[in-house]
Amino acid sequence: MAGLNKTPKGERLHIAFFGRRNAGKSSLVNAFTGQDLAIVSDVKGTTTDPVYKAMELLPLGPVMIIDTPGIDDEGELGVLRVTKTRQVLNKADLALIVVDGTSSLGQDEEELVSAAKEREIPYIIVHSKADLLETVPENTDTELWVSAVSGDGVDVLKEKCAAIAKSEENGRRIIGDLLEPCDTAVLVVPIDKAAPKGRLILPQQQTIRDILDAGANALVCRDSELERTLGKLAQPPRIVITDSQVFGSVSKMVPKEIPLTSFSILMARYKGDLPLAVAGAAAVDTLTEGDRVLIAEGCTHHRQCEDIGTVKIPMWLRRHLGFDVDFTFTSGTEFPEDIGEYKLVIHCGGCTLNEREMRYRLRSCMSAGVPVTNYGILIAYLNGILKRTLAPFPDIAAIIG
Repeated sequence: MAGLNKTPKGERLHIAFFGRRNAGKSSLVNAFTGQDLAIVSDVKGTTTDPVYKAMELLPLGPVMIIDTPGIDDEGELGVLRVTKTRQVLNKADLALIVVDGTSSLGQDEEELVSAAKEREIPYIIVHSKADLLETVPENTDTELWVSAVSGDGVDVLKEKCAAIAKSEENGRRIIGDLLEPCDTAVLVVPIDKAAPKGRLILPQQQTIRDILDAGANALVCRDSELERTLGKLAQPPRIVITDSQVFGSVSKMVPKEIPLTSFSILMARYKGDLPLAVAGAAAVDTLTEGDRVLIAEGCTHHRQCEDIGTVKIPMWLRRHLGFDVDFTFTSGTEFPEDIGEYKLVIHCGGCTLNEREMRYRLRSCMSAGVPVTNYGILIAYLNGILKRTLAPFPDIAAIIG
């Protein structure tokens, strides 16, 4: 079980508990997980920030449980807490809207239901404190009655969550659907100052695993050994996948007849919107001096002198444009609500974000009419090789003519 619990958070089902203060959210979280995960108190507003817990939960498997502050919190700090709670909706794969079973749905719950519907998030209205009722109503497709005290209805809730999760599965793959058993995929992984010591970064790990799941072979090398590695192969590889930072040099080493792409492009296809990102790359040439450009990352990490997001991409973009633009940088859970002030958004591959949050960010850009692309696609565009790197996806390559 400990090994299973290492599943990346971006691959976990995000189950978020919402509701008013003292609706019984935290008690239900503890009953649902079988752990004293959340602090329980009769004092309103005990949960002051969203609480995240990655765990294995049968019959669901790897999940991220999120307990949120009350949606009816008050005061100056309360407004900030409610904002944080509403932000959780952007990443929730399943929303459990908890209502005190001794009362009826109010405006707060109705607004949560409307927000879930607007974002196309599956939801269940969970009536808590069922042990205080003389007669417990029948469950429906969207409403359940449970008791955190007696445990009644908790297993039914879990099974309902599992059924919804299964129905939401889309069978997405990173690369495996493009490979046949025994194909060879060469992965180019530069080891520089920005590379984490002693390990591979998450997109590289996930790509290797998907290659193995397809029954294919993953051959990993550094860019400095790529040319010799290709020369030693008895047969050409099915595909070469490279770190975007060395796109330019790698494209010169890989023969034109061998498909070439990057980890970032695969991640855009896996949990983003590859056609949207490809179209967004061309917006680079519509920028004018002083335009605002947002560079957003899904994770937080220690910035180094060769950081791709804050150093390399701005440098390459200035070199391409011949003038300067105004860069804004965000990371982790930070993502501006007012995207309209930017002329272009450049996002990382989003490997640490779940698909729901990644797609929310893309929709925000689309709604504001702001072009959005990602690191790998932008770098390929700046190197003049974008069409080539989309060779594995001919329908999308056709977008750029």
